[in-house]
Amino acid sequence: MIPYRPAVVRLADSVASELEKRILEGALKPGDRLPSERELALSLGVSRPSLREAMQKLVSKGLLSTRHGGGTYVTDRLEAHFTDPWQDMLKGNPMLHRDMLEFRQMLESQAASLAADRATDVDISRLDAVYAALEDSYTRDDLPNCIDADVAFHQAIAEASHNVLIGHLTASLMRVIHGHVSNNLVHLHTRPQRWNQLRAQHSAIWQAIRDHQPQEAALAASAHIEFVRQGIEDKAQDEVRRTSALRRLGDAPVR
Repeated sequence: MIPYRPAVVRLADSVASELEKRILEGALKPGDRLPSERELALSLGVSRPSLREAMQKLVSKGLLSTRHGGGTYVTDRLEAHFTDPWQDMLKGNPMLHRDMLEFRQMLESQAASLAADRATDVDISRLDAVYAALEDSYTRDDLPNCIDADVAFHQAIAEASHNVLIGHLTASLMRVIHGHVSNNLVHLHTRPQRWNQLRAQHSAIWQAIRDHQPQEAALAASAHIEFVRQGIEDKAQDEVRRTSALRRLGDAPVR
């Protein structure tokens, strides 16, 4: 009988696997620049030649890209194949916005449920910090920062779900609909009552996750997206009425 010999895992393969895991988990995000070769080799406890070989493997996979004299960066390969075609499709097919919101409702309610069930102390601390930034933007009535903080809040929940597909799909989806989200927040900002409702919804989602209540978190997230959907419909109806009024004055744009 030939004795069994376990496969030898090469150091470069182990390093490549570790870096790939960090990209999948979102610890390394698209656009992030990796530390210098010397710093990264020290932090991973490997030689620089082994690190170079590992990085080249990920470059070959399209997960990293190198810029001459400018370092190594995480690519958006895991998101671009989803993002690029859908951004173009949404521009030419307004009805897809409804479908996208339905998908977002399913995705974010599940993400909130899993986050409430799985979030670690580290996740909760990060979510607290992101929520605090969102609350601060509400308090200061800082709309541009509020838009960015809103996106960051939902992404933090997705990553706290500890499902790498949910994390990356949420990031991709937010990139696809970022302009849509911005326009809706601008619209809601002009309506103080609805703006305060939006603020309360974020608080409800945050609190349910902190209290580790999956069902409540899912319901709060689902209600939030339904509120967003209604806001978008209201905005569209306002535009129809405004155009109608301008037509009566002879000032409506030709479409």
